[in-house]
Amino acid sequence: MLSIDPNQNTERENYKFLIGSIIPRPIAFVTSVSKDGVLNGAPFSYFNIVSSNPPLISLSIQRSAGGQKDTARNIFESKEFVVHIVDEQNVEKINKTAANLPPDESEIELARLTPVESVEISVPGIKEAKIRMECSLENSLELGGTDTPGCDLIIGKVVQFHIDSDIYENGRIDPRGLAAVSRLAGNNYAKIGEIFEIERPK
Repeated sequence: MLSIDPNQNTERENYKFLIGSIIPRPIAFVTSVSKDGVLNGAPFSYFNIVSSNPPLISLSIQRSAGGQKDTARNIFESKEFVVHIVDEQNVEKINKTAANLPPDESEIELARLTPVESVEISVPGIKEAKIRMECSLENSLELGGTDTPGCDLIIGKVVQFHIDSDIYENGRIDPRGLAAVSRLAGNNYAKIGEIFEIERPK
């Protein structure tokens, strides 16, 4: 087995180890609105659950040499955003939103996604997702040293769930019907494969 000191690696080498090891990663498609009213959309695979009481989710948005990404900046300014689950039916369109557009251009328009009004917040979601979660900014943390771009760790509180009725039954979500896709390394994604059950010990 290899033993590697991350301090001796480049950022890119550590990146490849992390995204190749921590798989599969759920993908959040996040919509946010700029102070000029532009609807922004971007996918993030550094995403997960933080808590169910209260319902909290996390996003880690990497910074670049140019500083904060549009999504992080919009969330900090408006304190609102919508998280959508990426699935087999919408992944092609959502992949288009990963393009680097200037802040005054909408990835939603580029990908021909359909905005839909939210109930509790002012940021629209998109119609093409089977699950979307309206979120308010609960907390945030700027991570990284002075010599690295770092990231913005964002904790969002879910204030409204929207779930396609075709995949919902008795308070549960059908994983096959959702058909969520996950992120691997490079250009690779994964579908839900074989599902197996292991009983938890008492």
